[in-house]
Amino acid sequence: MFTEIILVSILGGLLCLDRVFIQAMISRPVVIAPLIGLLLHNPYAGLIIGALIELIWIDRLPIGNYVPPNDSLTAVVATSIAVITGSKLGGAPPQLMALSVLLAIPCGLLARQMDVQIMKSNDILSDKALLDAKENNIRAIEHKNYFGLMKVFLFYFAFLLSVQSIFIPFVIWIYPMLNATVLTALSFTYYFLPLLGIAVAINMLKLRRAIPVFCAIFLVAAVLLEIFHV
Repeated sequence: MFTEIILVSILGGLLCLDRVFIQAMISRPVVIAPLIGLLLHNPYAGLIIGALIELIWIDRLPIGNYVPPNDSLTAVVATSIAVITGSKLGGAPPQLMALSVLLAIPCGLLARQMDVQIMKSNDILSDKALLDAKENNIRAIEHKNYFGLMKVFLFYFAFLLSVQSIFIPFVIWIYPMLNATVLTALSFTYYFLPLLGIAVAINMLKLRRAIPVFCAIFLVAAVLLEIFHV
């Protein structure tokens, strides 16, 4: 288990560099979560979890000086908790995936504060790089860029390693002790999260006409499920 945690921390830290370096959308939850799931031999759970987190924070855009929650680290943490815990408990049912997402969301908010501190420290590097540019010291500027990337990776790696080391043993211990009422609530949460995400997406796009259509489709689907007892 600890080997898997280390591998996830390394791969997750590298993929999350896309947020500040390449920016090729690899770090989006809907991409990074299936990749982590593939590493852990369960890409399906990663795809579901990534889609849920993508929808929940789809309206949190890094515009101006606003720093959004770190949905990339959130997706990595949630996928790792669900899949590694599921491998120890005999599978990753919807209830376990819902619990993993609920535990990972506060981690994304905490990681946002870490991102803010990293950005402040990078401002110091940027000021020093400007002084190097005045002296035409290209090599020093390159070193500062590499140092900044390495610093982000180490922070992300340490964050993932510590969070997984705490939550995965905790979930392995607590999940088998959950009673039927809690499991039912987690099951409802699993099916509620996509609805919440779609509502956020509709609100972000300001598609007022889409809201009645979505509600009508949901109502028809609910009636059909009730009639056919699906």
